[in-house]
Amino acid sequence: MKKLVGLTGKTGAGKSTVSAYLKEKGAYIIDGDILAREILTIDKSLLPRLCECFGFDILESDGSTLDRRALARKAFSTPENTALLNSVMHPAINREMKSRVEKAFSQYDTVVVDAAAIIESGFADECDVLLVVHAPESVRKERIMKRDNLSEKDALVRMNGQRDDSFYLEKATYIISNFCDHDYKKQIDSLAKELF
Repeated sequence: MKKLVGLTGKTGAGKSTVSAYLKEKGAYIIDGDILAREILTIDKSLLPRLCECFGFDILESDGSTLDRRALARKAFSTPENTALLNSVMHPAINREMKSRVEKAFSQYDTVVVDAAAIIESGFADECDVLLVVHAPESVRKERIMKRDNLSEKDALVRMNGQRDDSFYLEKATYIISNFCDHDYKKQIDSLAKELF
């Protein structure tokens, strides 16, 4: 039986770690971050639309390449700006996501869509199971600063651009705790029948 698994959680929660283990277990992974980068080359209308919304200073000095950090600073500075970014990007990403899921199901029984904004984009509604990876704010902040080489201020801007924990946890089919002594592998193993 085919299973479409959504994997999400707040930035720094450890989705990539959980995703890597699901891949080890035999799932096919579609990485939403990678797709979000590729979508600008797939849909050429997106970059001009982003410039209209956020200004041309989101471009690198060459004038044609997106400066992702500059966009992130603007897009995650207010909930309204985050919603504006999502309104531009989510429809295009969801179309491409559906296409990739269909292709993956021709070879795999379990497909995992690893995407930070899977709930906000509406794609979670397509999934059979929604896994939410959870870690406390202090843990997430340290991970983000280390992973992305960000200042504490920039890490907090990214974190504050996301919804409260309850937004994710209330929509979860299952919650995977990924911090301190919580063994995410054991948690996933216990859900094997639901996921594979």
